[in-house]
Amino acid sequence: MSRLILATRNQHKVAELRAILGEAGLDLELVGADAYPEIPDVPETGVTFAENALLKAHALARATGLPAVADDSGLCVDVLGGAPGIFSARWAGKHGDDRANLELLLAQLGDIADPHRGAHFACAAALALPDGTERVAEGRLLGTLRTAPAGEGGFGYDPILQPLGETRTCAELSAEEKNAISHRGKAFRALAVVVGELVG
Repeated sequence: MSRLILATRNQHKVAELRAILGEAGLDLELVGADAYPEIPDVPETGVTFAENALLKAHALARATGLPAVADDSGLCVDVLGGAPGIFSARWAGKHGDDRANLELLLAQLGDIADPHRGAHFACAAALALPDGTERVAEGRLLGTLRTAPAGEGGFGYDPILQPLGETRTCAELSAEEKNAISHRGKAFRALAVVVGELVG
C-alpha cells in the first residue's frame, strides 16, 4: 500500500483526511508528520494559503521521499480586505491563541452592521511528490460573522462564522455537518481526485 504523509501533527486533521480519502475509494496508508519526529516544522513564510500549503508539502516530500499533502486555511473578512487571512492563527500576536484572536476580531468589528459582516473560511490543500510535481485545490465556506460566539464545537473562529443558509454557527454544527460544507472538506475532496491520479 502506498504511503501518503499529511504535513500536520494535528490528529483531527489526519482523521478527517483519512475519512475523505476513504470516501474517494483511495487505498492509501495515511500518516501524520508525527511519524517523522526528526523532521522540523516548516515556517509558513508564504503570502497566500496556497504558498504556505506548498511549502509544507514540498518540505515533507523532499525529507521523506514520499508524497505529501498539506493545507493552510483561515478566515477572510470582507470589510477587512480579506484579513486576517494567512495571519488568522496569530491575529492577536501569539500563534494558536484562539480566544485572543476571536476577541480581537470581534472588537475590531464592533461597530460594523449586520449587512456588512460577510466573511468566508478559505483553505488551500496541496499535494507534492518527491520529483517536484505539485497540485493545489481550494475550498471556501461563505458566511456572516456573529457579534458574539455561539457553540462548543470546532475551533478557531468557528463560534462566530454562520454559514450562508444556516441559523447556527460552525461551532454549533456536528462534525459531520461541518465536514460536509467546510472549506477544508471541499479542498481535500477536490485534492483526493488528484491524489488518486498521481499516487494511487
